[in-house]
Amino acid sequence: MADPKGFLTTGREVARTRPVGERVKDWNEVHVPGSLLPIISKQAGRCMDCGIPFCHNGCPLGNLIPEWNDYAYREDWRGASERLHATNNFPEFTGRLCPAPCESACVLGINQPAVTIKNVEVTIIDKAWDNGSVTPQPPERLSGKTVAVIGSGPAGLAAAQQLTRAGHTVAVYERADRIGGLLRYGIPEFKMEKRHINRRIEQMRAEGTKFRTEVEIGRDIDAAKLRKRYDAVVIAAGATTSRDLPVPGRDLKGVHFAMEYLPLANKVQEGDLTVSPITAEGKHVVVIGGGDTGADCVGTAHRQGAASVTQLEIMPKPGEERNPGQPWPTFPMLYKVTSAHEEGGERVYSVSTTHFEGDEDGNVQWLHLVEVAFVDGKLEQKPGTERRIPAQLVTLAMGFTGTDVKNGLVEQFGLELDARGNVARDADYHTNVPGVFVAGDAGRGQSLIVWAIAEGRSAARGVDRYLTGASTLPAPVRPTDRALTV
Repeated sequence: MADPKGFLTTGREVARTRPVGERVKDWNEVHVPGSLLPIISKQAGRCMDCGIPFCHNGCPLGNLIPEWNDYAYREDWRGASERLHATNNFPEFTGRLCPAPCESACVLGINQPAVTIKNVEVTIIDKAWDNGSVTPQPPERLSGKTVAVIGSGPAGLAAAQQLTRAGHTVAVYERADRIGGLLRYGIPEFKMEKRHINRRIEQMRAEGTKFRTEVEIGRDIDAAKLRKRYDAVVIAAGATTSRDLPVPGRDLKGVHFAMEYLPLANKVQEGDLTVSPITAEGKHVVVIGGGDTGADCVGTAHRQGAASVTQLEIMPKPGEERNPGQPWPTFPMLYKVTSAHEEGGERVYSVSTTHFEGDEDGNVQWLHLVEVAFVDGKLEQKPGTERRIPAQLVTLAMGFTGTDVKNGLVEQFGLELDARGNVARDADYHTNVPGVFVAGDAGRGQSLIVWAIAEGRSAARGVDRYLTGASTLPAPVRPTDRALTV
């Protein structure tokens, strides 16, 4: 145990963010660099080393949280890094991007502010990179087996790293021009600077993983031919089909999916573009969707100099305390103020878009909405609440509906889909096609980054067993598992 009285004597303290007026002028991460180091050991000391650490179950990866909290309290950063990497390939990603369901399951959180698990995690991994603890781990011997991984998001990267370390020859195929999937082009720079991805890619290259960019399986390479070329295939292509909004005026210029808008802003930061072709500069921006992707659009619009930003959500405003239907240790739906929301803009709840209105040149100018409420479990419009708000740029951030089946990958492999449009798989992540596995959002549906890494690790174990008959790789979760967060 770290500090036996830490949870009694030390209050919760989180990383400080840079002043709003400063950070909206650049794209650097919002937190003050190094602000955690003076406080993180005491924060780790708040961990009670519970007899039953529910944080383990709250985390899909099964992170050994009390153990690395103890190391962090004692400032043994190498020991903390070893325990952290025992269950998580990329803690610098989850430590910045995960909504921390582990904190919702923290036993201390029953009646006090939970341990700052996420802040401890990111401090451990940042220190590990600084002190040289993160090094390549190439396999001692090669198996002679080859594996293709389709997609280089967190699920694909986790599967590839695990399989490479198991001795297989792994090639990762990515249709974009850079490795990283939505980590690269869906997550804004101010939430995670892309240098964190780049150094992991270099580590994986040093371990032996091969990367093939600008290659789309199903279009550039026939999926069936790829299957013949490799001993096994892992599909980690994500759930990239965005949910649309089929209302009048949807075809007006200026109405875009979030995943059309965000990648272009990231390409500017990569140096590929001087100015984004879709910019919020000087415009009244409306973001439809109240989740994390919507918040990413809000923060991006602030940095591009939007005249105003309004975020719409069809659901009622969440409460600031757990409701009876979401008791500890489940992951509650609470009102959340992200760094992007701190920067300004208006959030409007319980409204539905009825149609868009444009000018004579076909550019969107107004968004018409109406207030809604749930009546007997059905969503109904409130008469007399219709109004319009200015909208010269609209981003649709309403989630994703499943795997992209238009590129031929599903048909060419002959894959079966489940009722939700995801690639069907068994308990070993095996699809109906021998030697073809699926991990992450492609099989699970839209989910968290921590679930993607967990599924990538688990799918790697299934592949390893398929290729060799046995596996020493860990299996954090199975597709039928449901952590306390779901």
